Amino acid sequence: MSLTGKRNMQVLNKLYSPLRHFAETNTLSAETRTDYQRDYDRIIFSSAFRRLQNKTQVFPLPGSVFVHNRLTHSLEVASVGRTLGYEIGHYIAESFSSSLSDKSKDFYIHSLQSVISSACLCHDIGNPAFGHSGEDAIASYFIRNEKNLKGHFSDKEWADLVNFEGNANAIRILTQRQQGKLSSGLGLTMSTLSAIAKYPCEAVAKSKDIHRKKFGFFQSEKENFKVIAESTMMTTESQEPLVYKRHPFVWITEAADDICYNIIDLEDAHRLGLIATEKVEFILLGVIKDLGIDHVSTENTLTKIANANERISYLRAKVIGILIQEATQRYVSQFDKVLDYSITKGFYDQIMEESASLQDLLSLSVSKIYNNRSVVHIENAGYNIMYVLLDHFIAPALKDDKSKADKMALRLLPAQFVYETSDYEKVMGIIDFISGMTDNFATDLYRKIKGIDMGMSF
Repeated sequence: MSLTGKRNMQVLNKLYSPLRHFAETNTLSAETRTDYQRDYDRIIFSSAFRRLQNKTQVFPLPGSVFVHNRLTHSLEVASVGRTLGYEIGHYIAESFSSSLSDKSKDFYIHSLQSVISSACLCHDIGNPAFGHSGEDAIASYFIRNEKNLKGHFSDKEWADLVNFEGNANAIRILTQRQQGKLSSGLGLTMSTLSAIAKYPCEAVAKSKDIHRKKFGFFQSEKENFKVIAESTMMTTESQEPLVYKRHPFVWITEAADDICYNIIDLEDAHRLGLIATEKVEFILLGVIKDLGIDHVSTENTLTKIANANERISYLRAKVIGILIQEATQRYVSQFDKVLDYSITKGFYDQIMEESASLQDLLSLSVSKIYNNRSVVHIENAGYNIMYVLLDHFIAPALKDDKSKADKMALRLLPAQFVYETSDYEKVMGIIDFISGMTDNFATDLYRKIKGIDMGMSF
């Protein structure tokens, strides 16, 4: 395949940057680790990442049967992303060798895989407790209290709040300098930050376009995002409102996430007894057949496995491997379109269009998993918990004349989340505190402030 135009040839040398976001220094690291490997390590050791172990993926936590949480999901996405990055990186280095500098060849061969795995590792780091119901609770709080609250904010600030988005919150967590802390976020490279920006626009720019279905940065991080975009050659679509085209690496991160959660949710549902073994096997074998892979050897192997969970685990691994190959091939065959921003559909969605079994998997997931009664219970409970916590802090914070009860409520805010610069920053600090909570911590605090649990705790 040949690239069209000089611009696409030149941009391959500028899509990445080892510079760190507002780091004290931007010198290269010691030879033992590349800068992109350091990104992975920084994420793994961060408290924001650790908290994902007690944040709901789909099913309620904890349970008698181990299912995925946000942390285990992120680790698996990072594993798939590393493989995709390795394959695609080698393709770019080999196919466009004459257009690449030696430094770029080294990056694509050795480091793209680290960038993608790091981006996958932190792609959900901005998600609040209780899954998407936590996001909905934050947005709904402001929508339902518009009369009393909207006057405190500009139109763009208000758009951030009534459209609260975990993707934008991830950029905030990864780049924001909190009160009393030395560094800004995790100090990741611009390459890794660019690779998670699925929706590179501000809230007021949301539309039906794939890169604008949601938004990717709050007003508080708008200037931070500009630096990220400029450092990695992200193309500006609009200055007002601010919108960028997707960075080419984002499609790889998205594919890894889509592959994992679609298949893994099905495996979790099987372990919980929500879907029969025969039904899951039928669908996963169907995916293999739909994509033109020889399924006879897979079926022969299944006859040797007696344990039902092990049979599904085997099929899950086979299907994920096949989907990785399919996504890689589509990225490669559509590489021109990736670089000139003419892709309008993610690679997993493209694959699903050609697989009736993947479509059946999605329908089954909606009916048997996402609308399962236990899932709906946790979403309802989580929504109410988050709503009450927001009201407990935000209403007092925005009062000019605070009562003794208001002051007592605000004393529960840790110092790093207390801002006095503007009402917007005050509220964003409170949202930082609440959205960063684990499911258990949010539930415990809710019970305490409602008087359900009394007594000393430390």
